Amino acid sequence: MTAALRDPAEVQPVLDGPVVDARGLHRFFRRGGEEVAALRDVSIVLRPGEIVAVVGPSGSGKSTLLNLLAGLDDPDGGSVRVAGRLLSHRSANGQARLRAELIGVLTQTSGLVEHLNVLDNLRLAASFRRESPPLSELRSLLDDVDLAGRAHARPSTLSGGETARANLATALVSGPRLLLADEPTAEVSTAEEALLLSLIRKLQPIDGATLLVTHSPRVAAAADRVVHLVDGRAS
Repeated sequence: MTAALRDPAEVQPVLDGPVVDARGLHRFFRRGGEEVAALRDVSIVLRPGEIVAVVGPSGSGKSTLLNLLAGLDDPDGGSVRVAGRLLSHRSANGQARLRAELIGVLTQTSGLVEHLNVLDNLRLAASFRRESPPLSELRSLLDDVDLAGRAHARPSTLSGGETARANLATALVSGPRLLLADEPTAEVSTAEEALLLSLIRKLQPIDGATLLVTHSPRVAAAADRVVHLVDGRAS
């Protein structure tokens, strides 16, 4: 395929551009016979190296925003670009491919597969990337999150803090440009929360960014800036 015919979304991004460039996002849902606005003209830009917290009451649109930035849902208006590549308004396969290449997702619940040990969960997560890292790199990542000694442990035997760090490792395997974290510290102690936040800061790729959805004042305080969502509007 010649360069003239290449899909613009497949062109490799300039590394010093925005990691996330989401503009004018609108999302509406039908509830019974009523149309409800979950997001109203929300724009957000994340630069390389940034950690941004999104806060707001339940029902303010935080989960909707996260789904749009992950390519798990499409906006009714506006667009989402990650690392310069259009994520929104593509086929489900196209979104899944870009998500696997560019985005890591960290949730408050365990995303680990129970019948696999911690190391094999990392291998599984790495298999979805375009270029799977070598085993030595996976072991080094486990060492970074202080789980080297738990590489062969099953998820059910991990503590809450260990589970959170194992989830972080699987989200960061292969160095995604964007880390999306949904209440990542909701199930851990204050000490483990501080450790997890320091690890996110330490392990985030130099050309990457992190968006944290949280109700925790400590998490918000640790971010570089805070976006407030209320009734689907950002401030």
